[in-house]
Parts: sequence; structure tokens; C-alpha cells
Amino acid sequence: MKIVILGAGQVGTSVAESLVSEANEITVVDTDVARLARLQDRLDLRTVVGNAALPSVLELAGMADADMLIAVTQSDQTNLCACRTAATLYRTPTKIARLRSPDYARYPELLEPKNFAVDFSICPEQIITDYLVQLLAFPEALQVLEFADGLVSLVAVRAIPGGTLVGHPVADLRRHIPTVDARIAAIYRRDQPIIPDGETLIEAGDEVFFLAATRDIGQVVSELRRRDRPTRRILIAGGGNIGERLAVATQDRYKVKVIEAAEARARTLGATLKHTLVLVGEGTDENLLAAESIEDMDCFLALTNDDENNILSALLAKGLGARRVLALINRRAYVDLVQADRIDIAISPAQISIGSLLARVRKGDVAAVHSLRRGAAEALELVVHGDGRTSQVAGRRIEQLDLPPGVTVGAVVRGVAPMAGGADRRRVLIAHHDLVIEAEDHVILFVISKDLVPKVERYFQVGLGFF
Repeated sequence: MKIVILGAGQVGTSVAESLVSEANEITVVDTDVARLARLQDRLDLRTVVGNAALPSVLELAGMADADMLIAVTQSDQTNLCACRTAATLYRTPTKIARLRSPDYARYPELLEPKNFAVDFSICPEQIITDYLVQLLAFPEALQVLEFADGLVSLVAVRAIPGGTLVGHPVADLRRHIPTVDARIAAIYRRDQPIIPDGETLIEAGDEVFFLAATRDIGQVVSELRRRDRPTRRILIAGGGNIGERLAVATQDRYKVKVIEAAEARARTLGATLKHTLVLVGEGTDENLLAAESIEDMDCFLALTNDDENNILSALLAKGLGARRVLALINRRAYVDLVQADRIDIAISPAQISIGSLLARVRKGDVAAVHSLRRGAAEALELVVHGDGRTSQVAGRRIEQLDLPPGVTVGAVVRGVAPMAGGADRRRVLIAHHDLVIEAEDHVILFVISKDLVPKVERYFQVGLGFF
């Protein structure tokens, strides 16, 4: 595909890195010459310097014959203007816009073809907030990712000594919890992937990815490690966009405190967050953390815009007794460096939010994509179409699928999604070798290497006879 990306920030750069590796023709537009030069040094792509809202700049970027526009600058107005221009002047087939303000979600008619002509909008800040909410709900998990509108979850857990399954084969999972169906999709041992079979032993320290119906997550987690006490008290360092959204989402469920360095911003937060205590100060202030009883906090979240501050404040909070610490870190090298240290979870914002964009770029009918392990692996939700004549998937048992090594079918969701307000009668079927896949099933796969994704996409596409 020919894709024009507007904005070379963290989101734009991560999208470019992912799409270039899949043999797409990419052009990136930004006003920062140095940033574009660094990007071009690392990746095989074109760059254009200029204001992304101007038709002349879009013309230089090759919008006239582009298949897709991904507008992810820091400015909502620039992104909207570019989508409208691309639709009016070039009839660009697919236009994606990053919209940070919640106002546009309240007025979706503004995005319709007759107005700003946005085919799909994303808000990375809200995606990250939703991700953090899930991690707070399951304090034992390293990752919690949802599929099929939340019916199925993929969860990553660190197996620890004392876990019921530790030292036992994967097949024992069914014996221990016979009323719950789950599938261990992958194990990472010393950062190396293992596709498990029933005889694979689970060792302490393994990072175990399993799929289960969301309602059953807690029981499966308890087999791999002792359940932690529920989250009750959280302290957020950073009252920016993400910090505020997280406080709004959690203040009725937990006791929430926010530390914000800018006094004016802290006053604004104090006026809008009715059930949250807002403090003026720095997350790296040892005296402030001690005064706020950091040792009693179930979770400390460092969510400022400064990677170094987030790392230091998280390490300090852990040293002072916080039970669990999470740090938002943009630089990938830092994520790899501190994840194995005393920070429980290092969160890469771009890698969390990129899945929504990848789902629009993938070939075939892709309902969801989640980027895993800093972009090295992926989990996909693919919709099956066709029949035994036009599809390599429909009508076949899972054991008959000719998927490449490193690809695991974890679960199948069967049934039609309900209309608004209707009862959800879809069924979650954990993948076993004799399960027959039917047309319109949603198949959830774990792919240990991004290099395998194109093969999976081609395999799930229907033949010409389908049309």
C-alpha cells in the first residue's frame, strides 16, 4: 500500500516502523527537519517537510495516488483539515485521524463524509487509559488485552515459585480447573518464545500468555501465581492528559491521589476531579511520597511526559514500599532496560495504541490487533469468510489448518454481535485440535513474530470465487 503518515512523533514513528517492515510505500510529513532526518536514517521511507494541513504539502507527499492517510500530528485541527483535503482533492480511500479532544467523540456526525471525512479516529490517550484500567483490575498481570468486545482476554502473567502449575506440564491446567477452558498460547523463557504443547513444563520466571473468556481470567491467573490482594489505593504521578483520564476512570472505584508539578494545572484538576486528592509537587520528591504513605499504595503510576522522571519516581516509590509500580516510557531502549529491573511494568504508549491503526492496514477482515513484547509479536482477531471451496479456513478442523510454525489459534468466538442493548449470545470456544471453524467465526491467533503476519493474512483471505 501507498501510505502517507502525518506527524513523526512517537505514534507516527511507531506506525512507520511497523508498516515499512511489511513492504508498504511510506511517506512521513512533519515540520521538524531533524526528526525526519533521524527517521530516514533508520527506515526505508520518504519524508516531506511542511505543514500537514496545506494542500501543497499533501501534494508533495504523494496524496494524489495514496491508498491511505494516517494523520497523527499533535493537532486535532491539522488532522481533521488534512482528512477533509484528502477527501475533497484526491478521493483518498481510507483516512485515519488521531483526535485527542473528547469533544469529537460526543459529536460523531462531524467525522462523516460530508464534514471532515474521517473514516476512523483513534485517541491514543484513551487507549492507554483503558489499558491501565485493566492492569489495575488484575494486579498480577503484565498485560491484559481484550478481543471480541471484551468477551475474550489475552493475559500475560509471570509464573512465580509457589504457583500451582509451576513445575508441571501445561496439560495439567485442565485437571486443576476442570470447569474453566483456557489455552496457553505462548511462553517466553529468558526472552525466547516457546510454542507449548501439553507436555511443556512451566518454570518459575516464565512469561505465560493465555487466552480465556474474560470472566475466567482470575481462576487461570491463580494457577500460575498466588493472587495479589485487590487494588484499593493508587497514586498517579503526572496530571496530564493520561493522568487525568485515568483518575476520572478510577476515582469511583479506588482511593486515588494525583501529584502534579504545575500549580495551575493542579488547581484545574482539583476543581474537576470530585473524588480525587490532587497534590502539588514532584513524583521524585521522597518527602512528599513518604508523607502520602507510599508504603500503603497498591499501585504507583508514573505518567508524566518525561521518561527519566517516570523511571526515577517509579524506582523511588518501589524503594519506599509501593506494592506495584508502573512507568510510562516512550523510548524503547529504556523500556527494555528497566522492565527486568525493579519497575514491575514499563509501558510503551506507542506500542499499546498502534494496534488500532494496524487493524485498518491489515489485509483481510481484521477485527483487532494487539502489538506484544515491544512490537516483536502480535495477537490478531480475524473474521472467517467463505466456505470449503473459497476459504482455506472455513469448514476445517484446527488440526487441519496449514499455519506456519509460531502461529497459535487460541480461541474462536461464534455468533452475531448483539444490537445496542441486546443480550450477547456469542460463545467463546477455546481452540482444541478437533474444533471445526465456521464462516463468520472470529478467530484469535497469537503470532510470535511479526514476520509471520503477512502469511497469516493471506491464508485467511477468501478466493476469487467468494465474490
